[in-house]
This record gives sequence, structure tokens and C-alpha cells, in this order.
Amino acid sequence: MGEALSGTNQHRWWKESVVYQVYPSSFKDTNGDGWGDVKGITSKLDYLKELGVDIVWVSPIYKSPQADMGYDIADYKAIDPAYGTIQDVDELIAELKKRGMKLMMDLVVNHTSDQHYWFLESRSAKTNPKRDWYIWKPARRSPTGEPLPPNNWSMILGDANSAWTYDPMTDEYYLSIFSPNQPDLNWENPEVRAAVHDVMNFWLKRGVCGYRMDVINLISKDQSFPDAEETMGPGHDYHPGSKYYVNGPRMHEYLQEINKKVLSKYDAITVGEMPGVSDIDEVLKSVGSDAGELNMIFIFDIVQLDDAPWEGKFSIGNWHVHDIRRIVTKWQRAMIEKDGWNSVFIENHDNPRSVSRYTSDTDADRFHGAKLLAIMQTTLAGTIYVYQGEELGMRNMPAEWDLDTEYKDIESVNFWQKSKKLWANNPAKLQQAREAICAKARDHSRTPVQWSAAPNGGFCPPDVKPWMRVNDDYKTINAEAQLAEPDSVFHFWQKCLKARKFHKDIFVYGDYQNVGTDSDDVFAYLRTGQSGRALVVLNFSNKEVSWEVPKSMEVAKWTVGSYGNMDKVRVGRITLRAWEGLLGRCKE
Repeated sequence: MGEALSGTNQHRWWKESVVYQVYPSSFKDTNGDGWGDVKGITSKLDYLKELGVDIVWVSPIYKSPQADMGYDIADYKAIDPAYGTIQDVDELIAELKKRGMKLMMDLVVNHTSDQHYWFLESRSAKTNPKRDWYIWKPARRSPTGEPLPPNNWSMILGDANSAWTYDPMTDEYYLSIFSPNQPDLNWENPEVRAAVHDVMNFWLKRGVCGYRMDVINLISKDQSFPDAEETMGPGHDYHPGSKYYVNGPRMHEYLQEINKKVLSKYDAITVGEMPGVSDIDEVLKSVGSDAGELNMIFIFDIVQLDDAPWEGKFSIGNWHVHDIRRIVTKWQRAMIEKDGWNSVFIENHDNPRSVSRYTSDTDADRFHGAKLLAIMQTTLAGTIYVYQGEELGMRNMPAEWDLDTEYKDIESVNFWQKSKKLWANNPAKLQQAREAICAKARDHSRTPVQWSAAPNGGFCPPDVKPWMRVNDDYKTINAEAQLAEPDSVFHFWQKCLKARKFHKDIFVYGDYQNVGTDSDDVFAYLRTGQSGRALVVLNFSNKEVSWEVPKSMEVAKWTVGSYGNMDKVRVGRITLRAWEGLLGRCKE
């Protein structure tokens, strides 16, 4: 037991913090343009403090043409006018500090906008000093002399297209893995790395507490840029090249350099977004306590468990509670045994709403499902991340909303356009694509936060059209109503977060033991700390089930339950209602 709990001797502020992600365009509009802004974030700090938030992570608010909602940055040291001014950010930092809270920024340095002055210079001439700040390659040629991309890599946000964009001015292609508007930086160039370090220092000196680092494991590419295997099948010209840029050959070197030259000078929080990586040893190279790279990363296993094998994101695969058990247990045990650190999340701006995805979002079930997910997340080891609206149990957009008018995200739009072209004569396939978007689109998490029952959900003035439609259920599901209701999802999250902090030796730093078998509809586990043991029991099904509380884990008291009524037996067979979650303190 003592060996398993060694992490309790390594307390750090960022391990115990509650991080709340703000997607700023959809959070709160204060100037009446239908677009969220920095002042909107500041206006809701008391609400976030009441919830139990310590760190506010804001998705990109830098100057941007908004081709990918701010993940295409045109100036890293300027705030986009749509969000406000740099003085507004200074005020936000100051107001957070008054409340004992901190600001975390989003760092997007795999690529910039094609409107960034670095790129404008780079594309102006082959002889420009910044030409080598991006990845340029000569065109291949067709038999008739037409320019062709340097290799067959596909674009991430539209896999029917090439990851390379042709520039007729210099007759070369630049690498743009995400979209033509997002050219990849050339991290092989030390001047690029120095410029990134400068940006990081700029904001850290201004008072931010650290960074969420966007797709940071894509910054190093195989410099031979070989063709990808043709995994997409016949009829596709382009194929995923991830083998040649996910955790590339110099990635660890670059991250260690960032740590040495920038992060080691601050007591900062860092979390890396690292898609495509699920190997424990590879992850530990970045997040092990002596790795000298990052505090933690976002591991994507749990937000990819419903992808159909070999079909990618826009597919609907079957999953079972044992998949959640397997994924959670794998990473909980790995970090305890090998001295790393986890992030805990199931929702963000790139994924659908968790209550719709993992439970049932019907009016009858949604609150129980949202509370079950809150119990799970607040009782797992790692730094917890709550996404805006998750604390209210916000759900996916209604299935009847029109795909051509209501879905705004570049990924959704590109996939739908591709599907309409591919399946124009196959209604069944087209319907399958429609259902996949309705289930998995990033748009679902980007509808405006529902603050009240007022028109537009209180996100913006009644006479203003919000940039994205507010979910139709805002009149009954909103923050104002939940703040007034003691049994609401908001107050349940608040209670769970408070318990997590009070019993941090158990829930943040404690040991983890899986309980039960893969044949159950129930996911259960035991958390053990210096102050005691806690049993978590989660019914991930829409039916009543029975489950056996082991004699060795007899419960002294059920302390939290998603149905409120916790009058249950404390050892032996218990009955769990649909989507019921329980947290109990075990007898010693």
C-alpha cells in the first residue's frame, strides 16, 4: 500500500486544481454582437468560483481570421477584436487573482494562420528569410505537367483533400495538415522554436499560469516525407500520414527544450493535446515525473471508444461498459505504478456532449446520467477538466436541426460535403453519414452556454442573432434555474468537487483498484488514501441491475448518489436504477 501511494508525497497545486474550459465564442456575449468575449468570461467568475473552479482555461482568443475558430492564429501577442483587447485579458487575470483563481491559455504552435505575418513573408519569395519557417516542397508533376502534391497525405479536417496546399506564386506546396488556412510551422528551424519560446514567455510574464498545448505531438515530421500507406481504400487519392508526424523523431527533444528554456522558470501547468498516442511507455516519456517535458496530456482513448474500427471519427461503433473500465483502469494504474500524471476529462470543444454520448439524454434520464458522469470524473486520480455547460448537463443539438444551416464547424462541413458527393446515389450511406454527424460533430459542444430562460438563453441580447443557434431546451436547462434548485446537476457537480478537494488524499493522490468483472453493466472501483477507502459504483445502462458489494469493501455510509436517495444495503447485493451512480465510504 505504501509503495502504491508514493504520489501522496508529491503534492503539486496543479494536480489538485479544477480546470474549467471556456470556449469563448459561445460562453457569454457582453457587447451585443452575438459572439462571446473576454468581458463575458470576467462577468461569470463568481459563478465559476461557486462551482469550485481554480483554473480557467480559455480556448484561443488571439487575433485570427477564424477559419478554425481561433486555432488559426494570425498574431500570438494580440487579442482578436471579436473577443476584446489585451487590457480585457489583463483585467480577467486580475479578477481571477482576487478570487484565488488562475488563467490558462491555449498554445497553438504546430501551425499558424495563413494570415500570420510570418507566413505572409514566407510565401512572398523563395529567398525570403522566413521561407524556411514553414514546410515548402516542390510540386510533383502529372504526365501533362500539372502540379501534384509532394506526397499523398490527407488533410485532417477534410480527408478527401491533400495535406499540401499549392502556392502558384512560387510554384511550390506548403504543408497544411489541418486545412489550407493553417500552414505547419517548420520546427526543424531553431528560429521558429525561439519565436515560440518568446510567445510563451510573453504570456507567462503577463500572469497566465500555463498552457494547454494544441496537437503538440505533431510538431516533428519525418523529414523524408514519404507517401502514406493507402489505408482509405480505392477511390481515395489521399491517406492519413500520421505515422510520419505523430510523436515524430524530434518531438521529445523539442518539448524538453521548451521545458528547459521556458517552463522551468515558472511553476506552470502544462497539458499536451496528443492525439494518436495510446502506448503507456511513450506517454510516460512526456509525463513521467522526471521526463522534463509536460505535467500531463489528454489521452484520447475514452473519447474514441465509440469510433467504428478503421472508420475514423465520423462513424458509430458499438461500445460496452467494459471498454470504459478497461481504458480508465489502464491509465489509472499506469500513472500510479510508473509515477506519471493523468488528466481527467470526457468532454471538450472537439467532442459531443458527454451526457448524450455515454448515457441517455432523454428528459427522463439526462440528469441521472450527468450526475453519474460527475461522480466518475471527480473520483479519479489526475487533474480534472470540466467543459463549459457540462456542469449543467447540456446535451447535443436536436437531431432534426438542418445540417446545411446549423452546423458551422469546418470538420463537419467538410465531411458532409464529401458525403453528399460520395453518396449522392446511395441514400442509405448518406443517411449513415448524417447520423454520424448528429452523434459526433464538434458543433454539439459549441452551442452557446444556456445562462437563463431569457431569449437566446441569456447568452446575448434578445434582439441579437447568436453566431450559433442556442439549443432549443434552454428554457428548462439553464444556469439560473439550476442555481435555484438544490438538487440540480450544477449543485451536484459543486458537491462532488468539494468532496474531491476535501478528500484529496483519496481521490487525487490515492490508490485505484478495479472492482468487478467485464460481464457487469456496472463499472466499480475502490480508491484508497491515508484517510480511508471509498467505493464508486456506476451503472452504465438504461435498466435496473443488481450488483454485489464485496464483503471486504462493506460500506459504512453511501455519501453521494445520482438519485439523491441513498437508502441502500451496505454489503451484499444492491439494486441500481438506470444510470445510477453511488459513492460510499468503506468500513475500516
